[in-house]
Amino acid sequence: MKKSAFLFFKGLGLLFAILCGIGTAFLGWYDGADWMNIATYSIAVTGLILWGWYHFSVRWINEDLKQNIFTKFPEEENINDEEENEENFFFKNIRENKWKTIAFLGVILIFIFVSFVSESFFSGRTLVSFLIFLAFVIFMGVISRYIKGSKSVFVGISVLIGLFIIGSLTIPGFLTTMNMKSMLVFASFLGLATIGQTFVALLGGLDLSIPFVIGSMNVALMSLISKGVPPWLACIVILFLGALIGFVNGTLSFRLQGQALILTLGVGFFVKGGVQILVSMGTFSAGTVFGVVPDWMQNLASMGGKTIGLPIPPVIIIWIVASILVIVALRLTKWGRHLYALGGSRLSSSRLSISERGYWVGAYVISGFFSALTGILLLGWSGGGYVGAGDIYLFTTIAAVVIGGTSLLGGSGGYGLSVIGVFILQIITTVLIGWGLSWEAQQFILGLLIIPMVALYARSPHIRSQI
Repeated sequence: MKKSAFLFFKGLGLLFAILCGIGTAFLGWYDGADWMNIATYSIAVTGLILWGWYHFSVRWINEDLKQNIFTKFPEEENINDEEENEENFFFKNIRENKWKTIAFLGVILIFIFVSFVSESFFSGRTLVSFLIFLAFVIFMGVISRYIKGSKSVFVGISVLIGLFIIGSLTIPGFLTTMNMKSMLVFASFLGLATIGQTFVALLGGLDLSIPFVIGSMNVALMSLISKGVPPWLACIVILFLGALIGFVNGTLSFRLQGQALILTLGVGFFVKGGVQILVSMGTFSAGTVFGVVPDWMQNLASMGGKTIGLPIPPVIIIWIVASILVIVALRLTKWGRHLYALGGSRLSSSRLSISERGYWVGAYVISGFFSALTGILLLGWSGGGYVGAGDIYLFTTIAAVVIGGTSLLGGSGGYGLSVIGVFILQIITTVLIGWGLSWEAQQFILGLLIIPMVALYARSPHIRSQI
């Protein structure tokens, strides 16, 4: 690149940044923002766009800009070749960073889509917030190049921070105590259900029975309580049944290697249908059971629940304690190390005398147990039994695992990463609801965000052969 061309691109970037800063100030004034916020946003947008222009325009076009910019220019006959090489370098970078480019364009398309489907979404504040979010994403993308280890953790935390920023800037009341508590409660339900899915995924399997077990145990518990069974005893029975269903899933899927996906789905349908038949005897409704939920059970999961007098719903504490125990078990115990070893290589594990069947069945038992526990806690939150209470967890548990960075191939990842995935999904859902989107629009955007992440793992031949 010639010096004149370099100066032209720098000048163009400066002009673009200034225009964006002026536009930001105008939109802030039009939106009725305070002059201090207008000045802060305008300066921030100008600086960030100028910085982003340098990194993603000038440096992108010529990788060796600093080495070549002030050197002796080539002869006239070589200029065309040099320009062609620079163009090729540009498209080469596009190809090498295609997933980042697709994600970046996807975020822009989502913004445009939401602006059309929600009448109250588009405003000066929203546009400025969106520009700040994009600048933050670009900034974290550049920093990620220098991260050598635990890149998935870095990316996950970066996405969390970015979503938190855009939520706090665009949604009134996002940072209120009530909203934070609400997000933690719903994240706890998903987090507990994701524990079992994480264990199964670490072995290279999947459990699609989780939502059916959650809903079935939810309505079965209410049915038992309404028939006079002591609530504490009914909870023990439900937890035992959940573990038993997990045992069946693990035993059958181990014998039918490679068919865990379809088999667990079939077991889920069987359990759901069977429970509806049992609870419908003598009643007019099979999918819904009403009754009196004990106060202590309501306290476990309600927004007004208290833990030792503190205004913290116990379900949050249950999830925190369970998360710590699971992470410690996976990382610091012999059992956890064997689980990773088995997920990484079954052949090597067999040579170390690690029981493949025992760990495989055990993972599904854990999945069934925590699915039943989630169903119990959801009863305390809703106040009534509903067989479809777990429907929303059909693919969200898998999405949380994948978004967190746990490989569906097994042997890589962990529950700490799944926790990050849970928070990402919960904040995305909260932001979409805060923007006033319908349920259908929320599902559309969630799918649009999840598909590229899942596709990264689906490219593996092993995954394709399983599906």
